[in-house]
Amino acid sequence: MLLGTTIACPVQASNSPYLLGDWNGERTHLSDQGIDFNFGYTSELAHNFNGGTRHLTRYTDQWNFGATFDLDKLWGWKGSRFQIMVSERNGRNLTADAHLPVYQQVQEVYGRGQTWHLTIFAFNQRFFGDKLEWSIGRLPVGSDFDSFSCDFQNLTFCGSPPGNIAGDYWINWPTSQWATWLKWNTTEQTYIKLGAYQLNPKYIDNDWARTNGWKLNFPGGTTGALIPLEFGWTPSVNGLPGSYKVGGWYNNAGGSDLYYDINRQPIAITGEAPLQDSSRYGGYLGFQQQISGIAGGNGVTVFANATMTDAQTSPTDRQFAIGAEYKGPFNRDNDMIGFAVGATHGSSRLAAYQRLYNQLNPNNPVPVQSGYEYAAELFYSWSPIPSIQLRPNLQYVAHPGGTSQNGHVFVLGLKSIIAF
Repeated sequence: MLLGTTIACPVQASNSPYLLGDWNGERTHLSDQGIDFNFGYTSELAHNFNGGTRHLTRYTDQWNFGATFDLDKLWGWKGSRFQIMVSERNGRNLTADAHLPVYQQVQEVYGRGQTWHLTIFAFNQRFFGDKLEWSIGRLPVGSDFDSFSCDFQNLTFCGSPPGNIAGDYWINWPTSQWATWLKWNTTEQTYIKLGAYQLNPKYIDNDWARTNGWKLNFPGGTTGALIPLEFGWTPSVNGLPGSYKVGGWYNNAGGSDLYYDINRQPIAITGEAPLQDSSRYGGYLGFQQQISGIAGGNGVTVFANATMTDAQTSPTDRQFAIGAEYKGPFNRDNDMIGFAVGATHGSSRLAAYQRLYNQLNPNNPVPVQSGYEYAAELFYSWSPIPSIQLRPNLQYVAHPGGTSQNGHVFVLGLKSIIAF
């Protein structure tokens, strides 16, 4: 399909960042008028050579259809814009089908219901010479706070890290929530950002998403709000760009305790309903810094992420990742090499429950997830033309699920990205 489409429009596709080119100049004309389009496709193929119960190959993908409207150019509303993005997911999940006992999926693009999603539907306004920025509408929190790229295929290194360890309420792409945030640019290189996101169990219900995920509605059953706060610094170090963030969040909807029941007795003993903690919380640090090459272009960029959340209610309570990307290897401007290693830790509260359960049930023990899951990924991104990236990758996971009782996982993957 890729080769056929490329041959069909060789002149436009060979030089354009879009596979379908500039639409005979119409795309540029619309952009000048204030309308920009974002059409894309991402697929992820994965095969497990080791780990799980079966050796399988699975394929999953995502389509994105979006547009941004510059309301200043269109209607003279200075500093205003409106954005909409609709996403659609298909395919199967190797992690589930092969019973890989991992914390983090080996195909990050799978999940939140393989269906249509209203990912962004938001109005954005800038004030005071762009010092203050405000956004309101349907927004994915992971795109607004502790945002991180999705160049890798393993979820440990893709997207906003809080969503990887507190994903039952910190909801990353493609699911959105009704939300609003304010960003104050304190200097040209520093900012502070505060948000509020609706918490509703329906947003993470796959059955609900299949019929309602794409609708512009306000579902009943709101339980509270997620309040994230972020401080950022975007310096230029030796003329090369960097991004440094520190932040935290508070969830006033609370959650189910992993060890105690409603009477503050161990669940493993009583089997009663879990205690409902009144709040949940967490924090993060993240940085990306280009260390060589041309600013914003070819060269090496390094990154590190550290995220922690409360162990009382989250089965995974912390995650760390470091890595590097080299753009422009072998004098190929559009190619890239990436390597990362990371660790995801199981909740000590959950491990305490598992130990007690095993004492009470010696004939039917469960793995005690008291340690770290270690993941590593290496990829090479080959770009035959600017709009297409073919990204074979190798993934290795040691102590999957945070326990040495599970066998190591080795996966060969292929991530493909097309910008239309």
